[in-house]
Amino acid sequence: MTTQQPVLVLDPTGAGHHAEHRALRAGGPATRVDVLGVQAWSISDPALLKHLLTSPDVSKDARAHWPAFGEVVGTWPLALWVAVENMFTAYGQGHRKLRRLVAPAFSARRIAAMRPAVETMVTGLVDRLAALPAGEPVDLRQELAYPLPIAVIGHLMGVPEERRDGFRALVDGVFDTTLDQAEAQDNTARLYGVLDQLIAAKRATPGDDMTSLLIAARDDEEDGARLSPAELRDTLLLMISAGYETTVNVIDQAAHTLLTHPDQLELVRKGEVSWEDVVEETLRHEPAVKHLPLRFAVTDIPLPDGRTIARGDAILASYAAANRHPDWHRDADTFDATRTVKEHLAFGHGVHFCLGAPLARMEVALALESLFGRFPDIRLADPAEELPPVPSLISNGHQRLPVLLHAG
Repeated sequence: MTTQQPVLVLDPTGAGHHAEHRALRAGGPATRVDVLGVQAWSISDPALLKHLLTSPDVSKDARAHWPAFGEVVGTWPLALWVAVENMFTAYGQGHRKLRRLVAPAFSARRIAAMRPAVETMVTGLVDRLAALPAGEPVDLRQELAYPLPIAVIGHLMGVPEERRDGFRALVDGVFDTTLDQAEAQDNTARLYGVLDQLIAAKRATPGDDMTSLLIAARDDEEDGARLSPAELRDTLLLMISAGYETTVNVIDQAAHTLLTHPDQLELVRKGEVSWEDVVEETLRHEPAVKHLPLRFAVTDIPLPDGRTIARGDAILASYAAANRHPDWHRDADTFDATRTVKEHLAFGHGVHFCLGAPLARMEVALALESLFGRFPDIRLADPAEELPPVPSLISNGHQRLPVLLHAG
């Protein structure tokens, strides 16, 4: 592939990501980037990105459509993101098969049925916050943003409480883009070990949970719909990791935004906007995932500026940069829960749109309503500019979110 555009090296630490996203947009609809040593086209123009996310000319199947797969997979720290065998990396009929098996877990009826359980989890966590010593800083990421999603996904997937912290630490490693190849491979091996233990336990003692249902599909499905052992394990990995890490970040970012934008919090308290409005604007303004690796060109794809994404080239969906594109939203860098145009790409677009979006939205709205209702004087304990980001070019959150819950 020939192009004269300079290659922008993305920062694996996630520091200064807003400036990085501005640089991507300044480079045009598509910008050549380096992702931990792998070159790709970063797509930050929302119209082009939505087109590519729905085009049959773009695939997520690295084995079939990325000539560099065999060379890269053994050395790239993010190899897991392209090597898993689940609907995240599937294309065409394979994707339809896998999504059909998972979709019932996220039906409107099942999500509605989960609401009382989620409300109980939220109340329990906020009660625990209220019981902490008054006057001492509390890390909201540690005490609320983390435990709620892992409890919810644990409930959905049937992960025993004593196993959830183990999953949490290993999933964090999947999103940590500062790990080197050896560290990433070790994290993957340990994560698969924990998943294998879960599969064995559920196969021996099935329950009314999604893990047991997927095992039954693996063991019983016929007519080509049966899950392979790798698909079973990687589908569990996808559901646990996607249902956990991303929601942690949205709770974190939403709470942080309201604490640094008291005018927006006041709008909610006056009833001028809803908690759901806050969630949607958070998803646009600070989406949980900044960049999502990777997709691949099935054929040559012409770009609006005359360049070409060549067949086999890697494509990076730069959701955060696209969400703040000035051609899409007025004053795009401003958080405004009153926006009438609430469209964003935080959950993806097209056939790979996140199945868990309704569940995540519900979790975040309930958490915010309970937190800010119980603690009307809550405020940040440290200056906002001193809160470091999580070390990732993928995940978008803070390493910590210290607050003071009471006036004083």
